[in-house]
Amino acid sequence: MRMDLVLELLDSPGQLVKALEPISAFGANLVTVIHKRDYKNDNGKVPVQLTLEGEHEDLKNVVNKFEELGFTIIEMDGIVKKEKITTIFFGHIVDQDLRDTMDRINALDGVVIVAFDIKLNGEEKSTALINIEADIGLKQTVFNRIAEIAEEKDLLVINEV
Repeated sequence: MRMDLVLELLDSPGQLVKALEPISAFGANLVTVIHKRDYKNDNGKVPVQLTLEGEHEDLKNVVNKFEELGFTIIEMDGIVKKEKITTIFFGHIVDQDLRDTMDRINALDGVVIVAFDIKLNGEEKSTALINIEADIGLKQTVFNRIAEIAEEKDLLVINEV
């Protein structure tokens, strides 16, 4: 059986080797590896495409080990597993407990904020650009949580289309 994966790894020494170790440990074979260091995302991660061969159970164990090690699998056999969501908050963001806002978004299962950039304008209202990574199918849940937070904290929210 063959499996194609796209992992997201930190662009730091040893990460690729760490990702490759479970493949042989579970009896699978590495057919192809493409390490795209030129495509670093906002949080310093790069996509690594892998093609593996092995028995179904062996490949399943490799995928489980990747998840256990904290590697994000963004695509498996051409099926996207994670989606990127971008939103903007405008208002008195810091005054409205920034930590609480982030914690409430991150509290959703399968959702994590990967970047939070804020532009302050003295005592005036500020703008925050938030990049979120979520499991496929959770986009509307994320938008609902963001709308709930924005309403409670009197923030304007602009979601991607």
